[in-house]
Amino acid sequence: MHEALTEETISRIEQSSGMLATRSLARMDEQLAWFRRLPADQRSWVTLVAQAGIASFVEWLRSPDQAVRLTGEVFSTAPRELARRVSLQQTVELVRQTIAVVEEAVPSLAGPGEEQEVADAMLRFSREIAFAAARVYAGAAETRGRWDARLEALVIDGLVRGVGPTEEGSPVSQLAALGWRAEGAVTTVVGAARSDLDPTQALDSVHRTARRAGFDVLAGVHGGRLVVVLGGIADPIEAANAVLDEFDDAPVVVGGSAPRIDGAADVTAAALSGLRAVAGWPGAPRPVAADDLLPERTIAGDLGARHELIETVYQPLVEAGDVLLDTVVSYLDGGRALETTARALFVHTNTVRYRLRRAAELCGHAPTDARGAFTIQLALVLGRLNGQPGGRPAGLSGGQPAMQ
Repeated sequence: MHEALTEETISRIEQSSGMLATRSLARMDEQLAWFRRLPADQRSWVTLVAQAGIASFVEWLRSPDQAVRLTGEVFSTAPRELARRVSLQQTVELVRQTIAVVEEAVPSLAGPGEEQEVADAMLRFSREIAFAAARVYAGAAETRGRWDARLEALVIDGLVRGVGPTEEGSPVSQLAALGWRAEGAVTTVVGAARSDLDPTQALDSVHRTARRAGFDVLAGVHGGRLVVVLGGIADPIEAANAVLDEFDDAPVVVGGSAPRIDGAADVTAAALSGLRAVAGWPGAPRPVAADDLLPERTIAGDLGARHELIETVYQPLVEAGDVLLDTVVSYLDGGRALETTARALFVHTNTVRYRLRRAAELCGHAPTDARGAFTIQLALVLGRLNGQPGGRPAGLSGGQPAMQ
């Protein structure tokens, strides 16, 4: 505890508080490059804190027993948002610069023989300020943690409900507050939440794992399903594998890739659709891409999957011409036998092989593979029912009028 200073010395420090605050800000501007980059409103907050700190020092000199209360009040002059923008380490740097300014002014402010006492008092007060700053940042972190958890849950709920980026309450508009980077492709991974962890533990574990892998992450447990949105990805399946252990031992579905976060609702919808339909493919890999579940999703009633199956499988085959399409149809109808197909089309088996390889290149599914054959056959049925601009291809005529 400092020995009593004369009122004359304390008054002189008090009268100089405005000058000391101004000098402190000038010194911060000169010494700290990050401070110079702060926007004007945040610099004004720091100014308020500096002024409050010096005023609190004067009060502490008069009533040193009130140190804890006074040092805590220093930070109440600035919005809580300041703790988001200026780190604890940076705050310590600001305090250090202010102390240096006051120390330089001590010889002209202190009365005869009181210079060392004022300097010692300032050092003790700065220690109290440092403790107060630590308490403020700890409290802000706790509050921010609770707020971020609630906001993250709202964002995940919006994505699950399919709220688009332009709609009111769009999850995309809320991501900046969660520290999401603006750039980078995104994907959504869904599956059963781990049964050995409560939801809070599960989400904490997901965040640690995803960030260790270098991804932006949002996660939520929604109806027993763990929904994980990953940003800054290169390949959706590789990204999903990075967090695969965070899911229970059950199917895990990856919703494809969107170039930006405003496509997160679409990839989330695809992933959830795939999770509902994955039981139809017992041999599905883990994780499995939602696009690889288009047949099951279509049968389960996903109209988006139906349209995608027609556009990505049926239409490329139709646009390739009657010869290729008739070869695929004949091969599938003939029990996937090359010789039978060659005889039916009056061509060599090597010609059939070539055409089937070409079909696989065009639609992404090989007719010679059981899974590919199933996907193509379903796409052919859907395409025939849906009809196509420009008429029906040869070999697929007849039947009922196209569905609208």
